[in-house]
Amino acid sequence: MTTPSCPFNPAAVDVSDEAIHWDPALTYDGYLGLGAMLELQRPRSGAHDEMLFIVIHQASELWMKLAIFEVAAAMRELAAGGLRPALKMLARVSRIQAQLTQSWSVLATMTPSEYTAFRPVLGESSGFQSFQYRELEFRLGNKNSAMIRAHRNNPAAHAHLEQVLAEPSLYDLVLRLVARAGFAIPAAVLERDFAVPYTPSAEVERAWLEVYRDPARYWDLYEIAEKLVDVEHQFQLWRFSHLKTVERIIGYKRGTGGTSGVGYLERALALRFFPELWTVRTAL
Repeated sequence: MTTPSCPFNPAAVDVSDEAIHWDPALTYDGYLGLGAMLELQRPRSGAHDEMLFIVIHQASELWMKLAIFEVAAAMRELAAGGLRPALKMLARVSRIQAQLTQSWSVLATMTPSEYTAFRPVLGESSGFQSFQYRELEFRLGNKNSAMIRAHRNNPAAHAHLEQVLAEPSLYDLVLRLVARAGFAIPAAVLERDFAVPYTPSAEVERAWLEVYRDPARYWDLYEIAEKLVDVEHQFQLWRFSHLKTVERIIGYKRGTGGTSGVGYLERALALRFFPELWTVRTAL
């Protein structure tokens, strides 16, 4: 396939004094909004470890915001045929996910007794209610309309998730690239109801098999496939670390949001965003 030229040329960005509006009064604190940001940690108990719990989850939401920003940008590039910028963006997503995974090791320094000291003040709030996490999963391909119900009390988030649910996922856009490269991808795969979960396709696996058997010929597709595998691999490491941290701290108690806790997280480990990119490894 022919790779379009990169639409972003760093050398073309105008960084002259005339183009940049310098603010001599701008400070580090002001640029980052640290005054407001550092006031957002508001423990509801006197327990020492509640601050750790809040900071870890707030920082994770910031990393997820960046991951969504990069995934959404990669999707726009792919939709426009811009493969190379998308590769860079997805490589960054994998590194962001590594940061998210590392955060669980910090949270795991909290013992069950320490968590129990402030858990009652959490009420029914739960990471299950993170609309950013849900958007990230939707964009990567784990479409499940039932999950939107958890956000019905947040109309803006609910409407946005409904929109993302109905749009093609990252994998849907990549499969369109595969089809444009001349592979026989079924119309039922390319033009489907994107709000429902993706169903693995034997024809799609055969296309990836041809790519993996001759990577020199299909290098662009081979490279995007491996970037997707990187993203999913890191996502699975994050899920596993989440599971083991929850198991370590609360055992098999139910989650604060009403989920089955560890049982729910164990089932999530079986989910695949890009199924044929995993099954093709056995077929090779």
